[in-house]
Amino acid sequence: MESLNFPPTGPFDVRDQGGRRVILDAVRRKYVRLTPEEWVRQHLVRLFTETLGYPIGLLAVEKKIEAAGGPRRADVVAYDRGQRPLLIAECKAPSVKLTQAVFDQVSRYNTVTLAPHLVVTNGREHYCWTVDRDAGTFHFLDTIPAFQTLTQAGA
Repeated sequence: MESLNFPPTGPFDVRDQGGRRVILDAVRRKYVRLTPEEWVRQHLVRLFTETLGYPIGLLAVEKKIEAAGGPRRADVVAYDRGQRPLLIAECKAPSVKLTQAVFDQVSRYNTVTLAPHLVVTNGREHYCWTVDRDAGTFHFLDTIPAFQTLTQAGA
């Protein structure tokens, strides 16, 4: 798999299984098919847990939500210690451009999760923003905040 724009991490557990490449997802505790999007998702999980201090037990990967007229799966949802959604992330393959449609997708999911922070990434570009529901506004951030920063801010 190709190199992505994430901090270096330890090696991933990638292997061949039944004639296809799989990667160990530490959040779901199982091997999953290694697609370009999954490669990005696993790097984002490592960024959250190894660099930004998100407890692995407070992450959900491919979280089922009812949104946009039916069941959907949010790529990564981070919860605070009270089990309230803190951040929702949408991952795309590196070849996928981060268009308005991608931002709209995660925003639709967030009508259900109500997380105050949203992220979209294709492994090359990352965007993070906060949503102020009361004011009906949003604000882009320069980086994805650390877990401690978001939880101390009362988010």
